[in-house]
Amino acid sequence: MTKHIFVTGGVVSSLGKGLTAASIGMLLEHRGLRVRMQKFDPYINVDPGTMSPYQHGEVYVLDDGAETDLDLGHYERFTNAPLTRNCNFTTGRIYLAVITKERHGDYLGETVQVIPHVTDEIKSAIRLLAADDVDVVITEIGGTVGDIEGLPFLEAIRQFALDIGKQNVLYIHLTLVPYLKAAGEAKTKPTQHSVGMLRQIGIQPDILICRTERPLGQKEREKIALFCNVEPRAVIEERDKEFSIYEVPLSLVNNKLDELIVEKLNLRAQPLDVSEWRQLLHRIQNPAHEVTIGVVGKYERLRDAYKSIHEALDHAGIALSARVVVRQIGSEQVVDEGPERLLSGLDGILVPGGFGERGIEGKIEAIRYARTKGVPFFGICLGMQCATIEFARNVLKLEGAHSTEFDKATPHPVICLLHEQQKVQDKGGTMRLGAYPCVLQPGSLAHQAYGCEQISERHRHRYELNNAYRSQLAAHGLVATGLSPDGKLVEVVELTGHPWFVAVQYHPEFKSKPTRPHPLFREFVRAALHRQEMRKRSPAGRSGEVAGRSTESVPVRTS
Repeated sequence: MTKHIFVTGGVVSSLGKGLTAASIGMLLEHRGLRVRMQKFDPYINVDPGTMSPYQHGEVYVLDDGAETDLDLGHYERFTNAPLTRNCNFTTGRIYLAVITKERHGDYLGETVQVIPHVTDEIKSAIRLLAADDVDVVITEIGGTVGDIEGLPFLEAIRQFALDIGKQNVLYIHLTLVPYLKAAGEAKTKPTQHSVGMLRQIGIQPDILICRTERPLGQKEREKIALFCNVEPRAVIEERDKEFSIYEVPLSLVNNKLDELIVEKLNLRAQPLDVSEWRQLLHRIQNPAHEVTIGVVGKYERLRDAYKSIHEALDHAGIALSARVVVRQIGSEQVVDEGPERLLSGLDGILVPGGFGERGIEGKIEAIRYARTKGVPFFGICLGMQCATIEFARNVLKLEGAHSTEFDKATPHPVICLLHEQQKVQDKGGTMRLGAYPCVLQPGSLAHQAYGCEQISERHRHRYELNNAYRSQLAAHGLVATGLSPDGKLVEVVELTGHPWFVAVQYHPEFKSKPTRPHPLFREFVRAALHRQEMRKRSPAGRSGEVAGRSTESVPVRTS
């Protein structure tokens, strides 16, 4: 029978349940077990697709088009578990399913209630991942114990152990043990209260993972164990990490968490081998180079809004033995303070995706700076669209060129609405979402990076490059080097005569892993390292000026 691990959190949010769940999945995979990952989110939105990044962070997109919680990005980066829309459920999605069944007549004659109907729907969602080829399903419960909206999920996982037998279920609770400098000691009371609330619901944690700034002493461990009714060895210390989130799995190994899980669930597992992961951490901690990348976006104060981009840059750095220093730059600042002040000295510039008109002109100015100064540039989704607008305005001299998303009356709509989006009214789940194939032009930078002509990448957009301008753009050097198989949609554009200028309509950051960096991110960082080296060697670079010839006027591609 498939075993189940439920990961809950207490005391405060943002303790790292997603990272912990992903790390557990990684360790179990390295013990030869077949793992599936799942996240329940207690908000009423059907999915996070319409939520602001300020509230939710990035929306992580899967191959099947599901818009999901950013923790699923951790699951994919740490494990090889396949993810689908059945790996992320919200309160809204659960209630929508229950109400749809009620309207259909499935509960005819019954009074529909949270217990048993809502909890039964939650349990059905858990069972979707259990199969003959799955050894362990790890389900993370979003939010914090005590949140009113999370109670149906906690009740459901309490019932679940009764349904399939407690011997097949393990409850892991992540909590906080704060250190009070004034008292000079760690305080266990918040953990006691958090576990106490779980026990009132009817859930007795089997393992406690305690987030802490400082090492837990033996007395603290024994006290937590006594008051929370767990074995002392089941109190696992998880200290804040100095270098990288990729230290978390090895920290848990050092506390023998994998051994404890295998024992408690009576799993037939192989000896643990994390030598590859130790080598990865060695490269992170001992970089040979350092490179600075500017990420010019509108959510510059919120790292989680570009979580996967930051991770993908780190992965590229790991592969190239380089520490990637990311400088978050507000696109509105670029307009207010000027690109020279904010962008000079960068080794590479990345403009990410986003929605809404705010900050667009700053992104366009940053792209112009990268284009004319020869700075390696990488545009993603909206970043590609802004690169097209910038080129149309400043090279083709098409005054007022814009996207119809921001200016419906633009005289030169170089970016326009996808044909299939013309009659779409609803906002949620209606974009071009998920994995689509793309054919790359042989010899292009993208083709050289991928090493193949046909790729598959994930999308999340409504607008596209207007084909009416494609030949005109190409004639002046901005060439479409990646197209949909039918040739109708532009997926990749590159600028001839520039050291490295690639922009894509899709989101490559979603397919990058620490052990397998995305090829475009790898080559972007490689180009940034090359620029840095060339600037060190050149007189212009030594004097502080930006090296690299202007590409204000670029030659026409002849082949």
